[in-house]
Amino acid sequence: MDWKTFQALLSGVNKYSTAFGRIWLSVVFVFRVMVYVVAAERVWGDDQKDFDCNTKQPGCANVCYDHYFPISHIRLWALQLIFVTCPSLLVVMHVKYREDRERKYREKHGADAKLYDNTGKKHGGLWWTYLLSLFAKTGIEVAFLYILHHIYNSFDLPRLVKCEVRPCPNVVDCYIGRPMEKKVFTYFMVGASAICIVLSICEIIYLISKRISRCAKKMKSHRGHSMALYHPQYRDQDSNCTLPMHELDHKPEYKVKPKAELQPVAYKPNVCMRASAPNLSLA
Repeated sequence: MDWKTFQALLSGVNKYSTAFGRIWLSVVFVFRVMVYVVAAERVWGDDQKDFDCNTKQPGCANVCYDHYFPISHIRLWALQLIFVTCPSLLVVMHVKYREDRERKYREKHGADAKLYDNTGKKHGGLWWTYLLSLFAKTGIEVAFLYILHHIYNSFDLPRLVKCEVRPCPNVVDCYIGRPMEKKVFTYFMVGASAICIVLSICEIIYLISKRISRCAKKMKSHRGHSMALYHPQYRDQDSNCTLPMHELDHKPEYKVKPKAELQPVAYKPNVCMRASAPNLSLA
């Protein structure tokens, strides 16, 4: 398996991941891929040759090995790493799809036209793709841990196993090569897988809580904008006059002229006006 090509494919995931996603990717490459390539393949390389049974019956050792090791640890971990990292490639493919749409949109509407503010920003469909990839990774990790636990009886590798599968003539004692070394690597890989599950769950909680917080802020700002557009009227209790609140805040200033500026009004008698004395004569 070409792990360099595999690493090159996943290098683009780091650009679109959160802090938890970057830590997850580091754990996968450092504590799982590196350990797998450097040490684990060598430990399980000649596993069937080291499986020795105390019988010379032809085919008995092979049948017992297949019974106790239906799938090798090393092949199961290889499948696990491939399946776990595939959902992350969906995010890269979605970003490439956005970039292709952006390119076609600019060719049609001009170089300054924009369909997305940022093709790698987790909004809309890309947010859902990223969230579903996290759920898929968590489910795959849990499924492979359950398979490993179910096949190998709580990840245990004993030194001696007893086999009575045909064509073995009777109960045969079979010995596993380097059981303690294999057990240490098994627990290490299981622990690294558990850490990746915890990181994926933390990232899911972080994404959902951030989305809820953003929606709450948007609703709050929209509500404040609506209240700013609505001006309630002020009503005086002692009058029937109503006045909008924004007019109360900007009342016109009435200037009263001082007495010195007041000009006396000249009295002009009317020509048509006549004064008459009261009639005091007695009849």
